[in-house]
Amino acid sequence: MDRDLRTAKFRIGQVVKHRLFAFRGVIFDVDPTFANTEEWYLSIPEEIRPRKDQPFYHLLAENDDTEYVAYVSEQNLLVDDSDQPVRHPQVKEYFEGYDSRRKYYRMRDFRKH
Repeated sequence: MDRDLRTAKFRIGQVVKHRLFAFRGVIFDVDPTFANTEEWYLSIPEEIRPRKDQPFYHLLAENDDTEYVAYVSEQNLLVDDSDQPVRHPQVKEYFEGYDSRRKYYRMRDFRKH
């Protein structure tokens, strides 16, 4: 087991917001360390480029204008305290029910048909 592997601070179903940019979303997957392309990584301006040795999160994201999928480093995420559900159209594919008190979605049971 890799001792340097960090435990993810956020969990699947949690609603988060970006620390620098105006978007928020719900986490639907987590990579223990960077697992995207080098091209994607190098497209981030060097002065704000995150370290690769931290968890990265896949978000069903939204801003004021649109919904999309985002890939965000742990250092750039904060808990979203808005108590608002995420409007992304794919939320219902992954989750069921939003708990506004705990600010997270319950994973869908994919064993049910």
